[in-house]
Amino acid sequence: MRLLSAIPLVAFLAPVPASAAAVAPAGIDGASASLFWSLPFFGILLSIALLPLLAPTLWHRHYGKIAAAWAAAVLLPMLALLGVDVTLHEMVHLAVADYVPFIVLLWALFTVTGGIRVRGTLSGTPAFNVGLLAFGTGLASFTGTTGAAMLLIRPLIRANAWRRRRAHVVVFFIFLVANVGGSLTPLGDPPLFLGFLHGVPFFWPTVHLFAPMIATAGLLLALFWVIDTALVAREARPSGAAEVEPLRVEGLVNLPLLLCILLAVLSSGSMHAGVAFTVLGIPVEWSDLLRDLVLLAVIALSWWLTDPATRAANDFSWAPIQEVTKLFAGIFVTMAPVLAILRAGSEGALAPVVALVSDEQGRPVDLMYFWITGALSSFLDNAPTYLVFFNLAGGDAGTLTGELATTLAAISAGAVFMGADTYIGNAPNFMCRAVAEEMGVRMPSFLGYLLWSGLVLLPTFALVGRIFFD
Repeated sequence: MRLLSAIPLVAFLAPVPASAAAVAPAGIDGASASLFWSLPFFGILLSIALLPLLAPTLWHRHYGKIAAAWAAAVLLPMLALLGVDVTLHEMVHLAVADYVPFIVLLWALFTVTGGIRVRGTLSGTPAFNVGLLAFGTGLASFTGTTGAAMLLIRPLIRANAWRRRRAHVVVFFIFLVANVGGSLTPLGDPPLFLGFLHGVPFFWPTVHLFAPMIATAGLLLALFWVIDTALVAREARPSGAAEVEPLRVEGLVNLPLLLCILLAVLSSGSMHAGVAFTVLGIPVEWSDLLRDLVLLAVIALSWWLTDPATRAANDFSWAPIQEVTKLFAGIFVTMAPVLAILRAGSEGALAPVVALVSDEQGRPVDLMYFWITGALSSFLDNAPTYLVFFNLAGGDAGTLTGELATTLAAISAGAVFMGADTYIGNAPNFMCRAVAEEMGVRMPSFLGYLLWSGLVLLPTFALVGRIFFD
């Protein structure tokens, strides 16, 4: 048993320099790290994919412990090989710079949108479904994919409650509202917000991603119309003349709170107020601190001001966001070594992948930037993946928004669009699935969702990539 428990540690010994523990806290050396560091990441992915199918009771009761175990498979070798100081520095940096802001924003959007309820008679016809998907796709760039998804997922499911076959409605909702729709502004999706922080003008994505987004959304909406029309023809419509209830919105107090969230996120990118304090050498900017404090205040105000009956009628519970919080904690930790290797570029173990994005003369190959950024964004967090390839393409916002505008458009579209390829490609994907299952929709498994994305999204992206980035 001791020998088995030592295998992960032995596997990690080779990639780390002997002097690693002596250097200043800088995290994992991506240039010398081997792909053994990626094993826990693929382990947590396989757990998410297979355990709900093979051991559903075990998974639903202990998914947090399973995620923590995979995170420990990274942290323990780091402690043994890099020392306490380096490991603490790496984890605090991960928490301060990425995980905490990510989770606080998700909790704020989840709480506020969960307090808004659309009441009235909604009919889950193909025309209604297409209209709501189109509306949500347009809304996502201004409320964020998480905000639009959490606002509209419950009304969509209630409108289709009379149908037996409705999982495909949620799947296309994830494709469009939780991903593709967030491509037009930095508010829409975290990768574009990172681009904004690095000098990309606010409306640059609006101009340069508008045509690819419209083409992608149009193809997906047309395909959804065909599928939904074919499936609804097999459904038995409810008999009898049901009373028609006029549409109205409850929880309107949350609308200004939603605006507060958007303004807090937007202002944090334009404020330059300096460092508030440091945590183990990691600076915490005033702009980031104030943003997160505003978001926490919004969460408290939404919970206090919203009528509990509205949340109850909305089938609101904390379970979906708790699941996302626990699983993404494990994903962020296990993902850190993979991103470090990618950042090493041609010096890292993934150099053959990095080499694919340039031709023999060193010029960027836009189509490969689209596909490789997208493929990695399907499994890694799309925000840091975007930043890796942003820097790989030169990292200068002036050049990337000028002569290399098509390259940046390819990176942006790949990161945003292909977050839809898996449940973990973008946080709203997981949240939509969790909400849908709580409301009685039998959603595809991780592998079943991959089948949907393979059959629907990959041909769509192939056509869009050929038209705009080849």
